[in-house]
Amino acid sequence: MAHAQHQHQRVGVFVDVQNMYYSAKNLYSSKVNFKIILKDAVAGRRLIRAIAYVIKADVKDENMFYDALEEIGFEVQTKDLQIFYGGAKKGDWDVGIAMDVMRLAPKLDTVVLVSGDGDFSDLLEHAQSLGCRTEVMAFGKTTSHKLLEVADFVTDLDQNNRKYLLEKKQKEKKEDGFKKQQNIVQR
Repeated sequence: MAHAQHQHQRVGVFVDVQNMYYSAKNLYSSKVNFKIILKDAVAGRRLIRAIAYVIKADVKDENMFYDALEEIGFEVQTKDLQIFYGGAKKGDWDVGIAMDVMRLAPKLDTVVLVSGDGDFSDLLEHAQSLGCRTEVMAFGKTTSHKLLEVADFVTDLDQNNRKYLLEKKQKEKKEDGFKKQQNIVQR
């Protein structure tokens, strides 16, 4: 039975940053507004923990991004990108996110998972068995159907993507406009 949302609920927010980053990049060539995500995930309820899980990739401005997440109110968990013999790369927080949800579930009324990764459907079912309401926030176009079926409540970020994406800087907008003009001229 799905529990209703109310202001006295204790909420934990767990953000799979890589999943959200690549969804926004691939769908909209944009970046996620994690400040709005957190605000809407909490929805006026009592925030207990908000954790953002990131993979260190040694890219420009990475530390500034982590600092920005902390300023917004997230605890930032980092993990190094693994590079295997032959060049294969791996970096995910699936087990870490699952462990934190399981550790915190007894202290929470609501688990908000910010990810579209279907690997988390069993985790949400388990959180429900412990009495937690489960909510998913993700871009519907890249979200597993199993996850959508399991969650008590889903916020499809595609439905209001402008709200959940960062505005492109003026320079980027001008470059995009210039590229579009070039494409029209080339046709």
